[in-house]
Amino acid sequence: MTYLYEGMFLVDNDLVRADWAQAKSMVTNMLKKHGGTVRTARRWDERALAYPIKGRRRGTFILSYVELPGASMESLKRDLDLTEGVLRYLILRKEEIPASEPQLHEAELAPDFVVPPPPTDDSVPYAPLQGLTFGGDEEDEDDDLDLEDMR
Repeated sequence: MTYLYEGMFLVDNDLVRADWAQAKSMVTNMLKKHGGTVRTARRWDERALAYPIKGRRRGTFILSYVELPGASMESLKRDLDLTEGVLRYLILRKEEIPASEPQLHEAELAPDFVVPPPPTDDSVPYAPLQGLTFGGDEEDEDDDLDLEDMR
């Protein structure tokens, strides 16, 4: 039986910057290889990762809605695990495609679509939250976290 799935794929950012269309087709072709019919597939976002994954510190998310036979999920997951360009993935069964997805998918297919430049969140260094207290310490009024000091 065929089901509708939502797939979120974290793709190696180096592949995306080299050729967005090829990086996207890497994911969609794999879905098609396993008997899927891709209803929508689009760039969701590019982000700095909380921790390195396969040596990468940034990744681009591809959001896809695909109709797949349920029996093909195991072989699809195995292929995704073996594909170096796919850092992580999450595939969930859905009842329907959100109303805004087809329009977002079509906008990305337009000939004038350009992949946006990477965000500037790399300029803010990671600062762990240390020395915080949570309630019960009314004597020390200087417990408040000052976000400006972390930058």
